[in-house]
Amino acid sequence: MKKSVTIVILAVIAIVFIGSLYYLYQKNQEDPVVYTTETPSKQTIVKKTVATGSIVPREEVLIKPNISGIIKEILVEAGAFVEAGDLLAQIEVVPNASSLVSARNNIQTARTNLETAKLTLENQESIYQRQKALFDKGVVSANDFDNSQREYNQAVQNFKQQQVSLSSAQQNYDIVKTGTTTGLGNNATTSVRATITGMVLEVPVKEGNQVIESNNFNDGTTIASLANVNDMIFEGKVDESEVGKIKEDLPLEITVGAIENKKFDATLDYIAPKGVAENGAIQFEIKGTLAKKDSTFIRAGLSANASIILERADDVLAIKEALVQYDSKTQEPFVEVETGDQEFERRAVKLGVSDGIYVEILDGISENEKIKVWNAVKPAQTF
Repeated sequence: MKKSVTIVILAVIAIVFIGSLYYLYQKNQEDPVVYTTETPSKQTIVKKTVATGSIVPREEVLIKPNISGIIKEILVEAGAFVEAGDLLAQIEVVPNASSLVSARNNIQTARTNLETAKLTLENQESIYQRQKALFDKGVVSANDFDNSQREYNQAVQNFKQQQVSLSSAQQNYDIVKTGTTTGLGNNATTSVRATITGMVLEVPVKEGNQVIESNNFNDGTTIASLANVNDMIFEGKVDESEVGKIKEDLPLEITVGAIENKKFDATLDYIAPKGVAENGAIQFEIKGTLAKKDSTFIRAGLSANASIILERADDVLAIKEALVQYDSKTQEPFVEVETGDQEFERRAVKLGVSDGIYVEILDGISENEKIKVWNAVKPAQTF
């Protein structure tokens, strides 16, 4: 029994010994590692971050009526260019029956008051003339004459006031019935006109729709929205991790999904001071003014991306960032420069702008030197 166990142990030891010899033999047969090299080149390096958003007019004006009623006629449609003052729509006022009756009664009351004031004036004028004649003859005292004169003047003022009241009552009746009256200009009108020169972006109402006037208690119904489409901006959002890298006046490159193979220059001119939580992340609003240099028409509301150029280096000496190594203790960057056949020396370098692929070399190597590709992936061995 002991003899069998000894034989098994010796056999295992022999197998392990032979396997080790075979492994060492195979290792000695492997080809030595041969490092390839790359030389620096001239590159234009752009470091940027991307924001998503849309193209919108800088200012969009909502045209609202200053009187309630029914849309009688719409004279424009979306996409039309209009000048300030152009007629956009007509509103027909549907009078309230109760208000109309009340306004008509007010006219009758004002007319009655005016007739009464007229009779009073005629009577006071007669008394005044009589008292004046007697005063001139010395029959009545100055005090009596002054009283008659004062009452006459009061009658004149009352008559004029009643004339104004009748006029006001008639104007109020006109406003209740038709929505406008003479002498009010644009303060009360059934004509809706453009307030700026630009393009009609939207007409959200139709003929026959009821509209509400804009006042202190109600925003009113929008008849049309207008904007200057030659003054467009990019409006988007950036993540909180990127907002610290950007600042106002940085250049932007705008790409619009609906316009292929076209980029538009812009300038970042607004960064929101406060972020807003969206889907668990803090987003900051940004705006950039487009500098249109051609006649390309960009429709309002188109989605777009803005590449915010953080840094740019044109035609500079650069290498692939993958060739750069970092000291394990100091974290200082360095590369390995070829000095002979598969012989390399370590060389400290000073780095500049990086776009994640290429990095600018400010100092440490020249254009003709060969840099070791230290992290090349070896092909898989086949057995």
